[in-house]
Amino acid sequence: MGQAAQGFRYVERGDGTVIITHHGRVAGTLRGGRAAQFLAEVDDDPQLTMARWTGNYRHGNERTARQHPRNRG
Repeated sequence: MGQAAQGFRYVERGDGTVIITHHGRVAGTLRGGRAAQFLAEVDDDPQLTMARWTGNYRHGNERTARQHPRNRG
């Protein structure tokens, strides 16, 4: 993955909802079981975990993947 994800933060609300923001803008809202699963995973690598859960983890590597021999022709 070249560069580590940055700029993510999360807030756990009293009702169990987790709000994930990226540079101050809401990137995702998790409730119930998904929120609990996220909270169990987030301690390992918070920035990467939040990027993965919001779908923001692939930006920047698409050109490299397109040129991979498996993806040609």
